Amino acid sequence: MKTRYIALAFAGIMAASCNKSLLDTAPHDKYTEETFWTTPEAANAGLTGCYSVLRNDGIYGGKGSNNATALWDETLSPNAWTQTDVMKFNSIASGSQMASSGGIISSRYSDCYSGIGRCNTFIKKVDEVPGMDDKQKQVMKGQAYFLRALYYFQLQNYYGGVPLILDPPNKETQSLLPRNKREEVVAQVLKDLDAAATLLPLTYGAADRGRATKGAAMGLKARVLLFEASPLLNTANDANKWAAAAAAAKAVMDLGGTGYGLFDNYRNLFMKQYENNKEVIFDVQYLFPNQGNSFDLICSQYNSNAPLLGLAQAYYMKNGLPITDPASGYDAQKPYLNRDPRLQGTITFPTDIYQGKVVDTKRFAITGYGVKKFSVYDSIVPAPTDADLKGGQSEINFIVLRYADILMMYAEAQNEAAGPDATVYAALNLIRDRVRMPHITPNLSKDDMRKEIRHERRVEFACEGLYYNDIRRWKTAETELNGPIYNYAGKEMEKRVFNPKRDYWWPIPQTEKDLNPNLEQNPGY
Repeated sequence: MKTRYIALAFAGIMAASCNKSLLDTAPHDKYTEETFWTTPEAANAGLTGCYSVLRNDGIYGGKGSNNATALWDETLSPNAWTQTDVMKFNSIASGSQMASSGGIISSRYSDCYSGIGRCNTFIKKVDEVPGMDDKQKQVMKGQAYFLRALYYFQLQNYYGGVPLILDPPNKETQSLLPRNKREEVVAQVLKDLDAAATLLPLTYGAADRGRATKGAAMGLKARVLLFEASPLLNTANDANKWAAAAAAAKAVMDLGGTGYGLFDNYRNLFMKQYENNKEVIFDVQYLFPNQGNSFDLICSQYNSNAPLLGLAQAYYMKNGLPITDPASGYDAQKPYLNRDPRLQGTITFPTDIYQGKVVDTKRFAITGYGVKKFSVYDSIVPAPTDADLKGGQSEINFIVLRYADILMMYAEAQNEAAGPDATVYAALNLIRDRVRMPHITPNLSKDDMRKEIRHERRVEFACEGLYYNDIRRWKTAETELNGPIYNYAGKEMEKRVFNPKRDYWWPIPQTEKDLNPNLEQNPGY
């Protein structure tokens, strides 16, 4: 059963609109601030509105026709390419973005504030709703705190400092606010996540799947602290910041009563029939036909998240050696033979079997590669109930945070804080055990372990939209996003350019500056 919060949007609206008195002269065709927050159903609908922004074009996508923002995020990185520059993703990847570019630069900013405004209103108003016990209200507020933290984390991650608004929307007092320092925004994100972790339960019943839990709040806190400890932001290389990130990830690993762990099959982890498994800590839930996405259409037909040769070459051989090692056994005539199983579990390639046919070089004509993750399509032809899977009809959930990332965040932070101790090896080897890859080479130096961790993150989370932010926080984007990109045959597709003095941060959208001239622009724009 898909999460109840999608259906409650409609149920809450219907219930809240009932009028028991024929003598009531309040307007029947619209809500006011005074008439909406009067029933438990309305409160549920209000909280649903806080969640629903996650499916907007600027966040993870799904509301718009043929929208798959979560998958296009990967094209910002060296892993994939959107040839048509959908939503200006390729403009960013190629370093040609401007404040006036629009697309994802504008929609991510505005949609995050849309979510924040809804959360602020909910937190302020839910205590006024009659007919609900206090414990229920506190759990719901915990979810709103988590979502507000997620929206603000997104904002500061891409734009830096932004106006910090904690009250319900008010045009008179909020329209001309200057940007807060990024550190102030992060401090509020951490405060909200701590509050959420205190209020939220470990788990819910099946009817409430998809709602934020204590583990989700703690896991997002680990991600926030990992970003704060990384070279882009931790320029002094403060070991205490790394230790704090490691402790936050370890707290999730030690959290009892959740059942968190690695799902046993890497490919199936991203399949519809295995959703809500033990590895999922937080995801964005979709339900056809009410709230669909276009993941299947993008992956199988449009190919606008086309993987690049560099990603395919990054996967090791099954013996744990990179393909550049003469001892690896790599055969350039059979380049996909005996490779890390996550390669075949993530992308399609020439000679692969996909939808019951051998993949030729024309099947995915943009680069020769396609994506399997977050799609019902694989080697056989499935029979989805939503027939031809037109735009907006897919319903595979998008995983925002999973347990493998907790293990990987712990390994990275602990290695930086204390070196490659036994716990670092244990976390990484759990992930490799799932796909039957050899364990990490013992007795590595901190620097060599760092290289292994960064490689492991790239292949474990490929096509999940994480790698762009990884190379930003590692401050390696100026290397990895400068130069040509290639298709499966080594043909150059375009040259990318990344200006380290400018491109580590996105511009404040010109549309926002037009509305609020007090918003200072980021350097270089």
